[in-house]
Order: sequence, then structure tokens, then C-alpha cells
Amino acid sequence: MDRRLKRLPDAELEIMLIVWKAAAPVNSTYILEQLQGQRTWALATLMTVLARLVEKGFLVCEKQGRNNLYRAAIGEDEYKQSEGRTILEKLYGNSIQSLVTALYDGRAIDKDDLVELRRLLDSFERED
Repeated sequence: MDRRLKRLPDAELEIMLIVWKAAAPVNSTYILEQLQGQRTWALATLMTVLARLVEKGFLVCEKQGRNNLYRAAIGEDEYKQSEGRTILEKLYGNSIQSLVTALYDGRAIDKDDLVELRRLLDSFERED
């Protein structure tokens, strides 16, 4: 899919990661529990952020009795692919070489990671 998704602020991304990781739709209590140690939000704050994610089209809210259940409307892989393309274009001029060089020079990856990357690239070439 080639649609561009809006970049999520960190707080919204943290919530989406929780929803994506869950096997089923989740309620606000579940999300608050998962945020423990990361954020100390009141329920009202969380509800505001959830409403914003629904409005942006990232979450779907379904009423179940007195509870709202939230599920992802945008898949994790779809978001990561879109965000990856945006980062590659904006920061590295669409150059994979520049991206890998920056990661290597910044010590974010090491020689073992490069070997793993080479294996991955080789497997992609074999698929074609």
C-alpha cells in the first residue's frame, strides 16, 4: 500500500503499539495497565488521546455495553512501512547507503548487523 500516513507523536505511538500487540480489541483500563511505568496518565487524558487516534483513523472504537473497545484500523506493518519511507526520503534523500552509513557511524548497528543485512539482501535477490 502506498498511502502516506501521518506521523504519530510519541504518546499516540505508545498507545498504538499496545493495541497492535494485543490479540483482541482492548479497553482503556487495559491500555492504562500497559502504560504503567511509561506514563502516569489519568483516565481522562487517555480517553482524549484515544479519541484523537479514532479521529485520525488509526483506531476504531466499538461500544460493548458500557465499555469502549479499541482495535487498530491501521496495521503495524503498514504504519512502519509508511514511516520508514518518510524517514528515508526526508533524512537520507532516498539513499539506503546514507541510512546504513549513518547507523553504522553512530554505532546504532555493528559489523554483525551488517552481516545480517547482507544475508537479508541476498535472500531478497534470490526471490527475484
